[in-house]
This record gives sequence, C-alpha cells and structure tokens, in this order.
Amino acid sequence: MKKIALITGASSGIGKELARIHAEKGGDLVIVARSAGKLNQLKEELESKTSAKVTVIVKDLSLPNASQEVYQEVKKAGIEVDYLINNAGFGGQGKFHERAWEEDLAMINLNVVALTALTRLFLPDFVKRNSGKILNVSSTASLLPGPLQAVYYATKAYVTSFSNAIDEELYDTNISVTALLPGATETEFAKVSGMDKTDLFNNTFSAREVAQAGYDGMIEGKLNVMAGLTFAQRLMMRSIPFTPKKMLLSQIRKMQEVPA
Repeated sequence: MKKIALITGASSGIGKELARIHAEKGGDLVIVARSAGKLNQLKEELESKTSAKVTVIVKDLSLPNASQEVYQEVKKAGIEVDYLINNAGFGGQGKFHERAWEEDLAMINLNVVALTALTRLFLPDFVKRNSGKILNVSSTASLLPGPLQAVYYATKAYVTSFSNAIDEELYDTNISVTALLPGATETEFAKVSGMDKTDLFNNTFSAREVAQAGYDGMIEGKLNVMAGLTFAQRLMMRSIPFTPKKMLLSQIRKMQEVPA
C-alpha cells in the first residue's frame, strides 16, 4: 500500500526535493506552501514522471489557525498521512533590536508554532494506529546561539529539543520522530534571509543531498541527522563543547556579518 507524506514548505529547496524523493519511492503526497503556482507546477511534474498522486494545499502556515485548516482539509479528503514532514521555515539576518518585529514574529509562528501544531494534530492519529514517521527540519544552528540570527537559531533549538523529546515519549510505539540538521544548503533560504553574502554560505551542499539524508534517516527512525557539512564544519561542530562560549559567539557573529 502506498505511503502518503505530507510535506510543508514543498514549493522549493529541501521540501521540494523531499517531495521528489518520496514520489520516486512510489509514495503519494500532500504538498503545502503559500505559492499555488509552484505547488501546481510540482504536482504536474511528479504526476507526469512518477505514479504519485499529489494533493495541493495552498496555505500560509505563519497565520493563526492555518495548521488546523490543513489538518481539516486532509481529513475531509479522507487522506491518511503516514509521514509528516515539517519543513517550512525561514530565517533573517540582522541585529535583533533593529529587525522588524513582525518578521521575527512570523518566523516564530512558522518555525515553532506551526510545526508544533501540525505534530499535535497528526500524532494522535499515528498513535491510534501505532504507525507513522515524523521528520522535522531543524538546523545545525539549533546546537548553538546565533548572533545576527538570534531568533532563527533559537527557533531551531526548539525544533531539535522538541523532536528528540517527543521521540522518547513514543519509545514504546512504532512511531519515530527525526530531526534533520542541515548545514549551509543551496536553497532560496540564504537569499531570503540575507545570508547569501556571508562567509557561512561560501560552501553549500545541494538541497537534494540534504533531503536524501533526511528522508533516509526518517525511514530508518534515526533521532538526529546531520547533513550538508564540510569536513572543517564537522570539526567545528565537534569542538563546540570545548570552546569558550564568548569566543564561539564571536566566531559565529563574524561568519554571519554581511560585508560592507
């Protein structure tokens, strides 16, 4: 029987590649994002190249009640979701006190509130039938504070912590929760967040590579999956516990500064 994956933020980047991978594996899809044009284009591509049946839900998940509306549309359509993939999210560069509060609030609503709400809505269904997998797209940013991206790093710290805790709560079920922690990835994220001109995005990995690692990790029921890191970046991540916090914060700030 075909597995159905619901993927948020499926119109581009990692989410789009996750949709392609799942369709190539023979699964059906519910794809969610704000852009009707991009979603319908992806639906046409996948249904013409694979056996996938693709359902499109156009929704801005940063808005109140959007997650509930997505869940209701899925239930109304009689769709039973097997894999919940919370990928939608965005960041933003700049000093916290200078950034527009409306942008950071929307970031919190999308990166944290929508992800949590969708998990809360779909998880009881998974538990009832004792099957299902959740993949929450976090970031290596979740492992440390991020000056000049303070809110984004904090939202991703929440995602990793939340995902790991829920996975352990489900220890006696056949349900797993995986956190995908990408490094700098070649997506629209960098341009939208203003990070494309920083040192942090000098070396990026393809969205396909990162999505494949996350999808495989979800299927295997892994707790955390790190992807899209150079050898030097992996060494840096391992050194975090041994680096004085002030020194580490200074290094991160310099990597995220936009050259004048």
